[in-house]
Amino acid sequence: MKKFLPRNRSELGFTLIELLVVIGILAILLTIVLIAINPARQFGQANDTRRRSDVTQILNAIGAYAADNAGTLPAGITATTSAIANTGADLCADLVQNYIPALPSDPQAANGGIAIEAADCVSPYNTEYEVSRDAGNRVTVSAPLTEQATPDISNTR
Repeated sequence: MKKFLPRNRSELGFTLIELLVVIGILAILLTIVLIAINPARQFGQANDTRRRSDVTQILNAIGAYAADNAGTLPAGITATTSAIANTGADLCADLVQNYIPALPSDPQAANGGIAIEAADCVSPYNTEYEVSRDAGNRVTVSAPLTEQATPDISNTR
């Protein structure tokens, strides 16, 4: 009886060593890609970008309110920094619908970052954003819950 022997090495399958080397190389490449992408950092940057946008949107709505009311700011904005909430600077009734479609909420807020609609202005809410004014009526809106190593996100006008 004749034994079937392959004529050259190309007819053989991969050896266990070759397979292990390839798997090792793929694992190293995957690790490098994951470190380069860093999903947690990307989500943190996305949330901070949303906070910057929300702070600007609230500040623009306050500016539009002041323009329509001869420079008078909403009653909830005081010289001390207050949370934009129904227990702090209650801006919802003054701003929502006329100057802003809905009051933005921080992504880490208790309501999961869902914006406060006009119908929600009567129930308890907290946007996790803060507002204050200085002696010259310059308004500062800030987002203290940042995720990156940067200082608080704030905008003043």
